[in-house]
Amino acid sequence: MQRRDFLRNGSAAALGGAALAAPARAAARPRLRVGVIGTGLRGQPQLQLLLHRDDVDVVALCDIEPLMLKQALARVEKAGKPRPQVFGENGDVQAWRQLLELKDLDAVLIVTPWEWHAPMAIAAMEARVAVGCEVVAGITLQDHWDVLRTQQRTGTPYMLLENVCYRRDVMAVLQMVRAGLFGELVHLQGGYQHDLRAVKFNSGDPARPYGGGAEFGAKGWSEARWRTEHSVRRNGELYPSHGIGPCAMVANIHRGNRFTHINSFASKARGLHEYVEAQGGKQHPNAKVRFALGDLVTTTLACENGETIILQHDTSLPRPYSLGFRVQGTKGLWMDVNQSVHVEGISPPHRWEPFAKYGAQFDHPLWKKYAASAEGAGHGGMDFFVIHAFVEALKADAPMPIDIYDAVAWSAITPLSEQSIAEGFRTLAFPDFTEGQWKTRQPIFAFDDRY
Repeated sequence: MQRRDFLRNGSAAALGGAALAAPARAAARPRLRVGVIGTGLRGQPQLQLLLHRDDVDVVALCDIEPLMLKQALARVEKAGKPRPQVFGENGDVQAWRQLLELKDLDAVLIVTPWEWHAPMAIAAMEARVAVGCEVVAGITLQDHWDVLRTQQRTGTPYMLLENVCYRRDVMAVLQMVRAGLFGELVHLQGGYQHDLRAVKFNSGDPARPYGGGAEFGAKGWSEARWRTEHSVRRNGELYPSHGIGPCAMVANIHRGNRFTHINSFASKARGLHEYVEAQGGKQHPNAKVRFALGDLVTTTLACENGETIILQHDTSLPRPYSLGFRVQGTKGLWMDVNQSVHVEGISPPHRWEPFAKYGAQFDHPLWKKYAASAEGAGHGGMDFFVIHAFVEALKADAPMPIDIYDAVAWSAITPLSEQSIAEGFRTLAFPDFTEGQWKTRQPIFAFDDRY
């Protein structure tokens, strides 16, 4: 879509219809009262960003790990902010429900193990507390429908906190797509290609590395306590949003386009087993574990407008980190692995050009405006932008840039990929969560210049 067309279409009025989410609460607000559920190794950086803001009061924290709560409270104290109410200190896994009962709570960040996301988000929306959820909306396909129906019924704002959509090069490429440099889009790629072997076997205890038995995270604060179990019992595209988010953004998914079909293939599982044996020996208890997750899971999606998208989940083998992005159209392409661009008629024939000059030319207005504020924030500044977007949209009572339909469709790739693999790599029809409204919804989530 040309930038001029995007701006013109973006001014269209919000759409009605029974299938669309109900409007958010009408009153804009200058300050927000926010709670954080989950103060672990991901929750604390998000908490820190909230503490840096003058328009947010962090009024509640919830976690069942005393060490994590202690560290989170130390961050609050160091920031010179009032001590929030604390829930879960006694290990009560349902303490988050008490947090949601707080008076005048505007929003909550859900930064917990994945299986808690759907029930926590549903309960928060029932309580009319806006949700910022860390990138997995649910486990089963039914979870995703339940989250969607709750949001539609209550009208409570919900945003998937997918930070890679705000990566600087990704947003510059979005600008290039808007300007028509790549012509008509044909094919997109992305994924989660990240060697997580050390993460999955970090017990949190220097005396017991690589975990013990089925309890991988012995000390409790390690991701291995919950994340590794997904590799033991599930085989699919387990973490799709980092890859699919930017692809969906440039393809205008749910804004004139949609996913129509999906299939997934999984390789054999060898990497995690070999890692345990190499690090802990063949007699280590975890050497007996058999992992369901294929070392490389490849998922293909077809789109209504004819584009194809490939996602790859690759976390069990040695490799440098990469999300493997590729944006390709009739006039050229960008690939992030080699940070290169080729544009027909501009680049030398059959030659790559460095992305840097294009990145500078098409730098997104948000990065131009907030680069200094984002400096030092997690993941190269991306974390600043996603939290900023959530807060500013909620304050203005504006639509969420990454909304409920994006959240459930991106996240539902996981159970659909599991089903495809389990059924012999079968191609499945992709659910239309918008129930036909994708044809006319305004393209707000391609990020206007406000947030």
